Amino acid sequence: MTLAPGLRAQLSTVVEMADTAKEIGSGDVPVLATPRLLALAEAATVRAVGRHLAPGETSVGTRVALDHLAASPLGARVQVGVELTEVDGRRLVFAFEAHDERGAVVGKGTIERVVVDRARFLARTTR
Repeated sequence: MTLAPGLRAQLSTVVEMADTAKEIGSGDVPVLATPRLLALAEAATVRAVGRHLAPGETSVGTRVALDHLAASPLGARVQVGVELTEVDGRRLVFAFEAHDERGAVVGKGTIERVVVDRARFLARTTR
């Protein structure tokens, strides 16, 4: 494992109906759902560390702090950037920030993940 603070990744999406609070069930308005924003940020963390993990390793989410600051309507482009800010053994801490095409901050927060052996992790879930 060659993980060190400073690793970054970005993801971008255009808000579609399937991404909205109304469709996901986290609200009743057709704007980017908070759970969808979180999913994008988590996907970016996975992208940031993926090629730096040893064969057979993966990372799993353990803690999230998210501030959803602005609504993103249908058709809006949202870009999420993450940076690995702390490595404490197998524990990884990321900061993330999401912006719309106007540069407004849509959301920000932190995500913690833990590096695990994929096979052992999955074996524990079937008990």
